[in-house]
Amino acid sequence: MFRHNIAASAAVTLVLLAGASEGCTIKSSDAPGRARGPGAAASRAGSGSPELTDGSKVKVALVPGGAHPYFTPWKKAGVQAKEELGLGGVTFDETAEWDQQKQNNLVSTLAARGFNAFGLFGVSPTDINTTFADLKSQGFAVASLGSCPAGKKNEADFCLSTDVELAAYKAAKATIEAMGGKGSLVHLTGANVDANTQRRVRGVQKAVAETGGKVKLLQTITDIDKDLQTAQKAVSDLLAAKGSKIQGIVSTAYNPAVAAADAVRESGSKAKVVAIDDDAKILSSVRNGSVSATVVQNPLGQAEIGIWVLALLESGQCTMAKPGVIVDSGSFVVTKDNVTGYDALRRKKTADLKKQFADSILSCG
Repeated sequence: MFRHNIAASAAVTLVLLAGASEGCTIKSSDAPGRARGPGAAASRAGSGSPELTDGSKVKVALVPGGAHPYFTPWKKAGVQAKEELGLGGVTFDETAEWDQQKQNNLVSTLAARGFNAFGLFGVSPTDINTTFADLKSQGFAVASLGSCPAGKKNEADFCLSTDVELAAYKAAKATIEAMGGKGSLVHLTGANVDANTQRRVRGVQKAVAETGGKVKLLQTITDIDKDLQTAQKAVSDLLAAKGSKIQGIVSTAYNPAVAAADAVRESGSKAKVVAIDDDAKILSSVRNGSVSATVVQNPLGQAEIGIWVLALLESGQCTMAKPGVIVDSGSFVVTKDNVTGYDALRRKKTADLKKQFADSILSCG
């Protein structure tokens, strides 16, 4: 987002060096300071009950990297979880800009207000680990939701996110199939500096390589997920310059997907389009056949499972059997054949995720 899944655009480098005048220190006078980690509970993974017994002192903050439609289901999940789990509070808050320092400042404010469990979509994948480590050092439960840090280390308690490389691979495979297995393909995606974008690029490249030269990756266009207007201009320019040479367009970012669906339909282009996510326009285009498929993610499941696990951790009822574990929240190819009932696949995946956490990821005493 993906920004996604998504995806963060205009990521600003986090300055947390000792003595830095603009350093962000996330502190709260109410920080519980509980020890976390595999030694904090003398139980094995899967033991004990993963059903929350008392969440009244748990206050969860869901903080996206910035405004984006992808995160809308997080709000719904937060409202439901507060009531169903009996939590002390749940809030959804975001900054107006995709700026890591501003996100850190917001998190600091939320901690000062008594929130003690955090589900974050970090703006800067290369710097967010510093924020996670700072929060954990104060005893807060921390989840990386919707996007994992760049590199191989995750300083949050866990990361629950789309395997974006796999999702992009699925999208490219679906596009190639719609193209008849040959021709020129264009990839539209998000911020080039985002680690998720680079993963998506690798996923598309892998699918193209598997064709043995039958499909050519004509162009990869990055940095066009800032807003819909930016994406629309990029797609319009692309079709004007190379429209006749393009047999397929795969979009692995939200705004370019919407723009490509509209532009191909309006221009009469014969290019096959595979999109991402389940925007109403995209689903309508899948139904009428102007978009061949879309690959949907599981933001609602990310928030539902994320809040539940955070509550178990912050209440002290459970710990992570393996701190920093990374879990795929799922991605699903939606075509005209399954567009009506695809959400059942996501709900099943979310139920499977809960069982996976209970059976092998959490250690509950």
